[in-house]
Amino acid sequence: MPDSENRWLSIHEICKHLGVSKDTVYKWIGRPGMPAHRMGRLWKFKQDEVDAWVRSGGAAEKSDKPDTEQ
Repeated sequence: MPDSENRWLSIHEICKHLGVSKDTVYKWIGRPGMPAHRMGRLWKFKQDEVDAWVRSGGAAEKSDKPDTEQ
């Protein structure tokens, strides 16, 4: 069943996989580079693409951190 490992994941499934809320994923979708694919009204994700994006630092942009240096 290698195909089941490469199937498209729903927003609920990717949230569960990453351990984050839907709001967080929707915020990330608004960023350039977040590997999300729109299929009609739904967003779908490939787990390996999202994992690579997270590993590359895509989920930890400076804009997520409070601005404490002023």
